[in-house]
Amino acid sequence: MDCCRDVPVSKGKSVPQASISVGEEPLGAISPRLYGHFAEHLGRCCYGGIWAGDSAASKGAAAVDGPRTDVVAALRELPVPLLRWPGGCYADHYHWRNGIGAPESRPTTLNTSCGQLEPDTNGIGTHEFMALAERLGAEPYLAVNVGTGSIQEACEWLEYVNVGADSSLTRLRATNGHPEPWGVRLWGIGNETWDCGGRYDAAAYAHEYRRYATMLRHIDPNVELVAVGMEDEPLPESMLDRDWNVRFLEALGPNVGLMDHLSIHRYWIRGGAETGFDEEDYYTLLTEAESTESLIQRTAARLAHFAPAGHRARVALDEYGVWHPEARNWGPGDVPRRTPVTFEQSNTLRDALAVAIAFEGFHRQCAVLSMANLAQVVNVLQSVIVTDGASCVKTPTYHAFALHRPHIGADAIEVDVASAALPAGGRAVSATASRKEAGTAVTIVNRDFRNAADVEIHCPGNVDWSLVLTADTADAVNSAQSPDRVSPRALELHRTAAGASCGTIPAHSMATIQYSQRAL
Repeated sequence: MDCCRDVPVSKGKSVPQASISVGEEPLGAISPRLYGHFAEHLGRCCYGGIWAGDSAASKGAAAVDGPRTDVVAALRELPVPLLRWPGGCYADHYHWRNGIGAPESRPTTLNTSCGQLEPDTNGIGTHEFMALAERLGAEPYLAVNVGTGSIQEACEWLEYVNVGADSSLTRLRATNGHPEPWGVRLWGIGNETWDCGGRYDAAAYAHEYRRYATMLRHIDPNVELVAVGMEDEPLPESMLDRDWNVRFLEALGPNVGLMDHLSIHRYWIRGGAETGFDEEDYYTLLTEAESTESLIQRTAARLAHFAPAGHRARVALDEYGVWHPEARNWGPGDVPRRTPVTFEQSNTLRDALAVAIAFEGFHRQCAVLSMANLAQVVNVLQSVIVTDGASCVKTPTYHAFALHRPHIGADAIEVDVASAALPAGGRAVSATASRKEAGTAVTIVNRDFRNAADVEIHCPGNVDWSLVLTADTADAVNSAQSPDRVSPRALELHRTAAGASCGTIPAHSMATIQYSQRAL
């Protein structure tokens, strides 16, 4: 349990503003899937982003068989343990057969994702995506078309991808260059079926889900199936059913056992402008990110209530992140909207802190949260990479992920935090910790907009390294002209007589400290 107590703000250096004590009690394993990403055919995420393509915007970018080598190298370094594709809303117009065979023979179709009406060459298909996933070392997560597709189409895609037995489809896969099956475990049954995926009501989707799940498991009984759920706090003007998850689970009844994961999405949309925001907006966004944990908890409780004996379905947060008003034509935000909507936005240090705060909740909920996919991986929404011509820029969010690398696959452990309170309410300093055989990692967020925090960390072992992600302002961004404006630098620490580590975390910053298990 992360316990936070208010402590007086120190006016000198003798008393720390925050005290962090790393416990021994494990909370569960932090699955690599909690650090997943999302690549949808939306805007410049895939074409002109991951893939160099033929567009003028990506001319000069080095590419190997399509994917940009600079983007691939940066994502491999991050790393990317899980990658969801092809959507998103795109999935429910996607017909997988259009994306196989010789690229020059593939049909040009219409991409209608999120209001787009653009030609789609289908140059990125199953083989191209799977080759990318292999190059990244990412587990693939595929979404089947429920909105305009059929169960037969979904079953044939699963057979093409996963089956090793001889059939016309597996021979076709071999003809197209991949004799062996890929064995993809994660399959989503539609996307946002309560809206862009077909405007189903919950009971109707439950009926479809039962059919899809049953037939897909005939093809491969070992797949993990993801059902469409919904966050329970939709915008009032959306007219969506906030009790969707309960109605869906009730309608599934004894067939809840056909579901391994229930998908929910959460976008942080109330933090005002992407840059030039004020202190109130700054804290609003961080509070939204923190509230993601309570959504996970509520969803997990509903799943537990309906789960049959011996079966455990978990929560899949397979879309989340900041969606600024400049990059959408709906929802709150009294700022000028860009037209047409490109889904591209400035990614600031504030956004990186929001992700770090969400990770704290992911670690605490690692027993019930099975995956999380940031939207989206390149150029679109809260991307970790931004490309512009031949440039490939790592956003502050990229560095937030990189600072959490030691936590991937580790055991989350309890952290006790005593922190000064913020003027806006809540704690100024928060933290998460995890342990592997090699040592313990502690990540700290100073949420205070204006003030640095003197932090004392009580954790066994020696400090191997410590890095802080900071900048002069909370709305600082990286660009082709200033790619390292927000990037990690060494954090200076000293040891107290009692063996604690002490250092100053700047305002609106985050830091990770890696401890070895060596005896003091």
